Amino acid sequence: MAAVFLVTLYEYSPLFYITVVFVCFLVTSGLVLGWFGLGVPVILRNSEEAESSARVLKKQMRQVKNPFGLEIPHPATASVTKGIALRPDCLEDCLLTCYWGCNVQKLHEALQKHIYCCRIKTPQALEDALYSEYLYRQQYFIKKNDKEEKYCQLPEDAQVVDFGPVPRSRYPLIALLTLADEEDREIYDIISMVAVIHIPDESYRLSCRILYQYLLLAQGQYHDLKQLFMSANSTGPSSSDTSTDERSTDRSLLEKAGLSEDEAELHEENSKDCVVCQNGTVNWVLLPCRHACLCDGCIKYFQQCPMCRQFVQESFPLCSKKEQDEDELTHT
Repeated sequence: MAAVFLVTLYEYSPLFYITVVFVCFLVTSGLVLGWFGLGVPVILRNSEEAESSARVLKKQMRQVKNPFGLEIPHPATASVTKGIALRPDCLEDCLLTCYWGCNVQKLHEALQKHIYCCRIKTPQALEDALYSEYLYRQQYFIKKNDKEEKYCQLPEDAQVVDFGPVPRSRYPLIALLTLADEEDREIYDIISMVAVIHIPDESYRLSCRILYQYLLLAQGQYHDLKQLFMSANSTGPSSSDTSTDERSTDRSLLEKAGLSEDEAELHEENSKDCVVCQNGTVNWVLLPCRHACLCDGCIKYFQQCPMCRQFVQESFPLCSKKEQDEDELTHT
């Protein structure tokens, strides 16, 4: 009777057949998508499925001790004619050597020579690799844990007021930090640090900042040291002394020079709370965007960065669970 009824219904209603085919298509599509996990809303899955599908690769990190630290305490007052103040912070006795007007091509050739032939352990090794392609050299002896500011300035007889239009053939300033004691070079994996510093001049008024930092290892590698980005605390006061107009000018100059805006060091107060739950401590760095914004509990639910929406390829923790527990006990 049922078959007779369906046949009769089909004869009088051709839309019935179309409806049946459409329903079958929807059911089949739902089963296929549910099996492969494509396009199915997370709310339709249980928590275990959501957690396993959203987990990203954990990058294997190797902890090393960097004996060098360098910062610019007064970037607003720095200029090619007035000079610049640098504040080193080193774990051992070091030499701070500043090279004004260093040739761009020669510097990168020197970094390649560090890999293949001669290790840059001393200022003399770098100068040999540069073939003395710089305008002026200054050197300071930095004692262990000494944070006194060192003032670097071109001599008046150099008569340099700018380094030409962009793209330039010379960097305004290269700061080289090397270990003073030869025995210390056998202890640390990192034997020197090269900092490329931009200083404003008459032709290019981008505010002073460290553009690149290269850590040179004893085994012959070098790594580009990049900063991490945390969420800005909107309730806290900003420590930046630059105006909105100056920031917009810096942004346009960065784009003109082919640099991204995130390479600039933003002097903002950072929040240490997870941007999602606002409860856990930020502990995970997302790559390649380098945003440090998630805690241990929220990292497993995200395949895209919650701050910039870029897909996460890898992630690594800032500290292990054991280190977190030790910090909590210390604070307690």
